[in-house]
Amino acid sequence: MYDRFLGRSSSQPDLSGMLGETMSASTEVMILDDESIVGKRLGEHLAKRGFRVETFCESAAALARLAEKEFDVVVTDIKMKAPNGLEVLRWVREHHQCTQVVVITGYASIETANEAEIVGAFDFVCKPFHLDQVLAIVKRAAKKAKRQR
Repeated sequence: MYDRFLGRSSSQPDLSGMLGETMSASTEVMILDDESIVGKRLGEHLAKRGFRVETFCESAAALARLAEKEFDVVVTDIKMKAPNGLEVLRWVREHHQCTQVVVITGYASIETANEAEIVGAFDFVCKPFHLDQVLAIVKRAAKKAKRQR
């Protein structure tokens, strides 16, 4: 039941047709991860494909930016100094209902995936992940965000 959120599947997702497309420059993505290398690599990967990306290592700074600006997609780690990624997810759901949140973590569990799903995460990705895997998820999330606006 939670295989989608724990990154388990019997086969790799079909990314054909999704990876070659670029997104409109108006697609705004926030990346929040206390590991700066994760944000840097993922941010560069998304920016090369046409996303407008802002990267944060501290959740308090990210929340301050979210109070100023609505993003199409927020990609957030869970395990961080307070506020943690689930608290960020709750804040986004309360203030920006159209924004889609992708949760990433190196500490996946059924309980965490369940809580993220209940709170309203678009998807749940386990570290380590492939950049193209997250790219495909972010593209789907951005399309959903734009449809809801």
